[in-house]
Amino acid sequence: MIASAALVIFSRNPVHSVLWLILAFFNAAGLMVLVGAEFIAMLLVIVYVGAVAVLFLFVVMMLDIDFAELRAGFMNNLPLGLLLAIILICELVLGLGAMRAGSVQLGTDIANATPTTVPNIEAMGQLLYSKYLFLFEAAGLILVVSMVGAIVLTNRRRGGTRPQRISDQVKRRPEDATRNESPEVGKGVSL
Repeated sequence: MIASAALVIFSRNPVHSVLWLILAFFNAAGLMVLVGAEFIAMLLVIVYVGAVAVLFLFVVMMLDIDFAELRAGFMNNLPLGLLLAIILICELVLGLGAMRAGSVQLGTDIANATPTTVPNIEAMGQLLYSKYLFLFEAAGLILVVSMVGAIVLTNRRRGGTRPQRISDQVKRRPEDATRNESPEVGKGVSL
């Protein structure tokens, strides 16, 4: 998963980056299956690979982005990018150190523990639709807004194209659209 995530970042072609991202999602789903979280694994495959990554792929392919122009300012922004990378690495190190330093570990809340007789999917549903309902709905709203934004970005007027006229298509007769011919053997159809 780490290798495919690194290839997402270092791939020069944005379409290849999205394909590596899909591989990273599949790897993460495999890891979730290994730890016994089948529901989260299926969510990763269905939601992220099936919807979000495909949406990214369509947006990358439909937007006419000049990547040479984007790469031109890379050296100008390199010092700021390196500073941000160092800050993020320090935050990760501090976060991992703080997680290991305390006596309370993740997932050991005994008072609110789910009984082992409850299946994973039922326990997730109880949490999502009770305690985390607002966050669940907010995530859905964010996905809808991103989808509408992608549609607005890709649905622009282009010059030199003819618009679709549905009334002309409905009025068209099959005799006007097709032509029956019987060409001789070895000879093609003349257009």
